[in-house]
Amino acid sequence: MKFETLSVHAGRDVERATGAVAPPIQLSTTYERDIDGEWSRGFSYSRADNPGRRPLEECIAALEGGEDATTYGSGSAASMAVFSLLRPGEHVIAPIESYHGTAKQLRDILTPMGVTHTFVDMTRVDAVRDALRKETRLVWIETPSNPMLNISDIETIAELAHGRGAMVCCDNTFATPVWQRPLELGADLVMHSSTKYFGGHSDVMGGAVVTRDRGGLSDKLRDYQQTVGSVPSPFDCWLIRRSLTTLSCRVRAQTHNASRIAGFLQSHKNVERVFYPGLDTHPGHAIAQRQMKGGFGAMLSFNVRGGRDAAFAVAAKMQLFIRATSLGGVESLVEHRASVEGPHTVTPQNLLRLSVGLESAEDLIADLDQALG
Repeated sequence: MKFETLSVHAGRDVERATGAVAPPIQLSTTYERDIDGEWSRGFSYSRADNPGRRPLEECIAALEGGEDATTYGSGSAASMAVFSLLRPGEHVIAPIESYHGTAKQLRDILTPMGVTHTFVDMTRVDAVRDALRKETRLVWIETPSNPMLNISDIETIAELAHGRGAMVCCDNTFATPVWQRPLELGADLVMHSSTKYFGGHSDVMGGAVVTRDRGGLSDKLRDYQQTVGSVPSPFDCWLIRRSLTTLSCRVRAQTHNASRIAGFLQSHKNVERVFYPGLDTHPGHAIAQRQMKGGFGAMLSFNVRGGRDAAFAVAAKMQLFIRATSLGGVESLVEHRASVEGPHTVTPQNLLRLSVGLESAEDLIADLDQALG
């Protein structure tokens, strides 16, 4: 089945008992045992599994082209699930420009547990090659990156990592499987913050990790999920599964808007630089064309001429772009990313990040024009 068909039908069947087309929400935390003590109906306790989470995981796995997926209460919980696969003495390679929450987990949680890490410029394959050690167990890729939309060559990095016995996880939150499928490019795991495009309406939190195969990594992740218990609620699962039915439509429309906005900003006199892989001036444009099939996503950033204060002034004048953290919702957001990331930030102080929504592109461009003017 094609992507759009999978997003509607994968894990979403008509309910047998009533014929309901829309899936019900099953809120029960516990389920009746059989007389012999077994659970022949498939469910025992909501932390282990529930009728709403299973269809969500089936759908996410299908959309990414994987065999299995585990879901969590947030994107941060999903990245920690991947890091749970590591053991003391092992080593992680991650981008210098990682999502700040991921970098914080590596610094503040993994390091005291004996797992070391190296942050590298992952746009440079030779930097990844030089950072590989015999202890390297995981190479973490984030492409396009947050917030400067840097592009990493998934296929080449995966070949390098596998040649040294390391596994590869790609944070695919920005691109979504609409535009990019890292498993097809050699990644072993794909991570998502489902709060973003999967949820799509700024009203639910979640995370997911997709595996290429069942067994092995899949079994370890499911054991971690059930043991740690950082799982999404039944209602969260229902909201995200409902939103996945429109994922392709939303992301394609948002990407169209972002592309137009990037072109407008590139020619504006008060903009120093635009970060969007769809522009042919972007240093990673050729790689993005190869591994992002048909579109470049709805996230972009730009440097405001005049420095940090000028960037804050522009954001303050915007009327349609809401000053708020997060991304991927139907409404457009603007954020001064460096002030969110704190002392470890590598983001320019005059950079504003845009999450482009579903409003009219003409209206959004007009809003940016008056704010920059």
